[in-house]
Amino acid sequence: MSFEKIKKAYLPMTETAFYILLSLTEPRHGYGIIKHVEEITDGRLILGSGTIYGTLTKMQRDDIITVYADEKRKKIYEITSSGKMLMREEIKRLSELHKNAKEVEGYFA
Repeated sequence: MSFEKIKKAYLPMTETAFYILLSLTEPRHGYGIIKHVEEITDGRLILGSGTIYGTLTKMQRDDIITVYADEKRKKIYEITSSGKMLMREEIKRLSELHKNAKEVEGYFA
């Protein structure tokens, strides 16, 4: 899949997709991703196994992530270069969103 098609399919990202990719700053298995997301969101976001494994399968099919290792029935995933490019695009979009929200934050106080 071309990067333009990947961008069209994934941007703007769902919170689940964003946090899965954010968790892959180091290779992790599915349960490790679930626990990491729960930790970095202070328990606000708890990913169900059905949600995460469906998303991981789709991301793997779209070459956003790859299987780094397959150990004792646990697949360990890592982000690909396309996945990193996708995250850079999304972080840029979120930074703009954040900047614009901060400029008018007082209006909503």
